[in-house]
Amino acid sequence: SLARQNAPVLLGTAGNFAILARSGVDNVPTSAISGNVGVSPKTASSLTGFDLVQDPSGQFSTSTQVNGRLMGSTDAPPTPSLLSAAVLDMQNAFADAMNQHIFIDFGSISFPGRIGGANLIPGIYKWTTGVTIASGITLTGGPTDTWIFQVSGSLSQAADVTINLSGGALPQNIFWAVAGTVTLNNNTVFQGNILTKTNIDIGFNAVNNGCLYAQTAVFMKQATILCPGGVVTPPPTSSAPTAPPSTSAAPTSTATTTTVTPQCTATASSTACATVAFQNLNASIHGDDFLTFTLTDTAEGLP
Repeated sequence: SLARQNAPVLLGTAGNFAILARSGVDNVPTSAISGNVGVSPKTASSLTGFDLVQDPSGQFSTSTQVNGRLMGSTDAPPTPSLLSAAVLDMQNAFADAMNQHIFIDFGSISFPGRIGGANLIPGIYKWTTGVTIASGITLTGGPTDTWIFQVSGSLSQAADVTINLSGGALPQNIFWAVAGTVTLNNNTVFQGNILTKTNIDIGFNAVNNGCLYAQTAVFMKQATILCPGGVVTPPPTSSAPTAPPSTSAAPTSTATTTTVTPQCTATASSTACATVAFQNLNASIHGDDFLTFTLTDTAEGLP
């Protein structure tokens, strides 16, 4: 049997996105995307063809073509840090998928790079060339099985060609790690997550049951992207602060001693001036804003 026991590819926080790219996502409307769309280090201005509407929080935008949120690197926090982490996880996932070593060298048992008409069981498949899917293929396995395809060149699926799943196989367990460009031509049906070192180009009316991760850009034309698992919880929106309820503070008091300078000048024929010291000056502030003073005086310098 050609089957191999292989570990799944861990997407990390990149799994929060249906489409994630570093330099942009260019869309010819109208497309339909299930999940979040992100770009970093480029800004949201590189998400073109979506008619973006920025959320009041400034953390993301929305589009009628996206069942999720669209985010760029200069959106309000915490979006920039979230995107940076997701891009790093995307790059690590690509490296993980490309570097798993227990694989089937499919080029040695078939036409190198040509897999049209094949029925592929679970496993890790490796090509040192590009790959062309010129006619339909089938992936046969159960819901817990994993497929990893390592392509050193580019990947191209011919127009009107479908990848079929059989036996309960799930698209979220399928990973295509491609060093070159991925091209899905018009009216194709593709299965699985695409991780590419460069670009992903999706033609008119093409459908991908999986997520798209490009270390450069994604180009799509009236395409449908169905990321398994649906929309993932996005960054929290900011809310306007509310004023705290009004409360009456408990009375506070202070104690001081103040000396008042006399406002007269003593003479031989007049009463001596008195210097008065006010000790234990207490002031209480009440909830209705009036003051109460308690004074204790001691006269000094009287004859």
